[in-house]
Amino acid sequence: MNKIIIYGSKYGSTEKYAKELARRINVEAIEYDKIKNINDYDYIIYLGALYAGGVMGLVKTLKKIDDLKSKEFVIVTVGAADTTDSNNVNNIENGINKQIPEEIYNKAKIFHLRGAIYYSKLDVKHKIMMKLLYNKAKNIPEEKQTPEIKLMLETYNKEADFVDFNTLDNIINVL
Repeated sequence: MNKIIIYGSKYGSTEKYAKELARRINVEAIEYDKIKNINDYDYIIYLGALYAGGVMGLVKTLKKIDDLKSKEFVIVTVGAADTTDSNNVNNIENGINKQIPEEIYNKAKIFHLRGAIYYSKLDVKHKIMMKLLYNKAKNIPEEKQTPEIKLMLETYNKEADFVDFNTLDNIINVL
């Protein structure tokens, strides 16, 4: 089967995972906006950063494929949220389900990895967005804070790196 890794990364965590996975399984990794010959591949492993409930570049990538039904998909999300928390995973998967056709969602193998957040690297738009979220979250009573909100409050304006290449093993096992 002809495989490729395609990724959408804004600040680098997803790219790190994509390149490490590519090295481990000896498959090319390319950014979603640079892929030209996507229809030549039967098996697409897509890694995308999570932003506002969506997976960066996933929809644009799928639009480049002539016959979606003929392809096999692995979709891997990368975000700061704790992927062992079932509420986080449900929220992520609901976002994916809204982005892609149902038949692709139902047949894709889906994984979630933890990335990193470096406030010093955020662009102005994301810094403003995070500041607004932080200001809203800090007013939520502690007993009503979700694990995701607690994580944001703990890591706000700091560097938090959760990248763990060992978590790639679960993906490699299904390839």
